[in-house]
Amino acid sequence: MPLKLAIVGRPNVGKSTLFNRLAGAKLAIVDATPGVTRDRKHAKGRLGDLDLELIDTAGFEDVHDSSLEARMREQTEAAIAEADVILFLIDARAGITPLDEHFASLLRRTDKPVILAANKCEGSAGNAGVYESFSLGLGDPLAISAEEGDGLSDLFQALVQAVPDAETDEAPLGDKPIKLAIIGRPNAGKSTLVNALLGEDRMLTGPEAGITRDAISAFFDWGGQRYELVDTAGVRRKAKVEGKLEQLSVMDSIRSIRFGQVCALVMDQAEAFEKQDLVLADLISREGRALIFVLAKWDQAKDGNARFKELKERLEDALPQLSGSPLVRVSALGGQGLEKLMAAVSEAHRDWNARVKTPDLNRWLRHAIEKHPPPAVHGRPIKPRYIAQIKSRPPTFVLMSSRGTELPEHYRRYLINGIRDAFKLGGAAIRLIVRESRNPYADESAER
Repeated sequence: MPLKLAIVGRPNVGKSTLFNRLAGAKLAIVDATPGVTRDRKHAKGRLGDLDLELIDTAGFEDVHDSSLEARMREQTEAAIAEADVILFLIDARAGITPLDEHFASLLRRTDKPVILAANKCEGSAGNAGVYESFSLGLGDPLAISAEEGDGLSDLFQALVQAVPDAETDEAPLGDKPIKLAIIGRPNAGKSTLVNALLGEDRMLTGPEAGITRDAISAFFDWGGQRYELVDTAGVRRKAKVEGKLEQLSVMDSIRSIRFGQVCALVMDQAEAFEKQDLVLADLISREGRALIFVLAKWDQAKDGNARFKELKERLEDALPQLSGSPLVRVSALGGQGLEKLMAAVSEAHRDWNARVKTPDLNRWLRHAIEKHPPPAVHGRPIKPRYIAQIKSRPPTFVLMSSRGTELPEHYRRYLINGIRDAFKLGGAAIRLIVRESRNPYADESAER
């Protein structure tokens, strides 16, 4: 049986646009004029491998008389009663309105699963509205664009979680190639490592720095998992980049960081964690990619245990925000360390895709605050109230807090490191967004 999905919200938030996209046809009239849809409209739809029965509704108006608006509200209430799941749409660009808040208070009382979606999130214009929508008390909002089709994969996952017995034929993660970018300075051993992983001399290698110029893509299998691997040109400090050809190669390498899901930063163990390595690691982190540090040419290291301890301490001192990222030793020519490297890649990719349940996050937050309360600023306390994950790839969290804009940076780092340790997200870049909080249930308490 298809899953009955009612799309509800105040007028002009994009309900009919989303209805048409999920139905795969322009069945509902779409116009900027509020109130175009008046009756509830049914259609068959599909999202991924999930069959849907879609219900488009009139924009909700808080009217209880004999007017047309009141009758439209009754149509919306009938759709809610009929549906298996309710998708509550808000306009992220307009922000939360009093009508959104009133509608949310009604939906919090229903026994049906409710998914909150912030529409019109093209680009970054809707970010503020997404963060503000946490105040509605309906859980983690999805950032979507019905017009562009963005965020529909997150909607699919939310529907499957809301109705666990919904039948899907979604392909397991292992059937999709993991995109692995090999990054580093010239002559660090990147191409030698690529050849070892591919099992063939696909890349030219040699003592000369800068042999590789183009980003070279190749597929390979390891442990039953498919990988798409990209070897890149070495990236030197900007002052040392010579000529247009090398500039193009460097630009291609930086693009490959954005291509990769996991980035392996390859360093010659004799020269590891020099300034350019730190710059590349910071760039990979800012791009939100999972990061693995690879110490190449390990067969040439003298007193390996002492050298590894020294490099680990250098990582913790120079890049404390990335100290949880794996540090792997390899000797590509001899094939040593490749199993550990690929195990680290698989684990980092899993961390990058991780989802943490909101109740688990808030239990952790209470413990973290008890252990180390946030400092008072200007004599006034800061009170973190609620945390939720809003996306993965990389794991991104929103913390709602009183006076959140004044939360010190060192306490923000404490929370990020706490999330990394508590939920074992070592290889993933973690983003934490702090926003001012408001109690979504305050009005309801006053009503009672």
